[in-house]
Amino acid sequence: MIRAAIVGLGTWGQNLVRSVQGQSPYIQFTAAATRTPDKARDFAAAQGVRMLPSYEDLLRDPAVDAVVLATPHSLHTEQIVAAARAGKHVFSEKPLGLDAQDAERAAQACAEHGVTLGVGYNWRYQPALRMVRQLIDDGVLGRVLHIEGNFCGPSAYRFPKGHWRHDREEVPAGGMTGRGVHVVDAMLYLAGPIEQVTAQSVRLAQDFGVDDTTSMLFRFASGATGYLGTVIATAETWRMQVFGSNGWAEVGDVEHLHTWDLKVCRIDREHVTVKQRPEVITFPKTSTERAELEHFARQAASRQPLVQPGGHAIHNVAVLKAILESVDTQQSVRVA
Repeated sequence: MIRAAIVGLGTWGQNLVRSVQGQSPYIQFTAAATRTPDKARDFAAAQGVRMLPSYEDLLRDPAVDAVVLATPHSLHTEQIVAAARAGKHVFSEKPLGLDAQDAERAAQACAEHGVTLGVGYNWRYQPALRMVRQLIDDGVLGRVLHIEGNFCGPSAYRFPKGHWRHDREEVPAGGMTGRGVHVVDAMLYLAGPIEQVTAQSVRLAQDFGVDDTTSMLFRFASGATGYLGTVIATAETWRMQVFGSNGWAEVGDVEHLHTWDLKVCRIDREHVTVKQRPEVITFPKTSTERAELEHFARQAASRQPLVQPGGHAIHNVAVLKAILESVDTQQSVRVA
């Protein structure tokens, strides 16, 4: 049983605690630190979690094996490095950082100190996405030609003026840091590294805050192409569709935290002019938040790595940096 401390007890931090508390044989939250302790005190008491005055106090506590970061994006790198130096395993919400070099530094610190680093890309724990990966590996979809996706919703309206989620330094490229990085991670999982980005990002709906409309074209190292859009001043929706030379697979709905269904449509090579109806595949209910935290806990207990230097979580930050450069220069940018 990994004894974890939650850092940040806003809406998402509380959701992470609820996903495993009293339910998991692998991880239990026993401590917490947050910038607004008065707002979280009742929740912590109800969950049996000790409130400590600061992050530094958590790192000094011998009864804490791992820290889970649900904190602003710009804090992740230094908090991860500090945890590694303190010998604590660390799970960070996405993205790993806002700069690829900083994200790599965080991963290197964990590797050097022999602690496990996890990152909150919970889409990878969706059975539907894993089946798409299997369909690619088995050749059912054929060669991956193109992936397109969106992840949209009313995020721009959720937070008042002055909130950190309206800070362009904390939330560059609008919905990319809160939403789009999930789709990028899924694309990396299915199609491999992205080598070129063309992006545009604007604010249209309000006269303050971050961009609300961001769209990107991708070129993968494999030769495949991709499209991603994230609009954070509209109704909730998300979708991802993978097109292969033998057919396509699609996931998408309004709510992304439940267990997804999967649509698969194949070509009949002997009757290529006949339009095929997609097959709908359903899966047993699962909690991706619990799955990702338990996987992290199992790896931490055996001191096995998850996020490693040079891996997908680092490449995802490099893609974000390329998106920002493309927006600024209005040109295509190669991913470092």
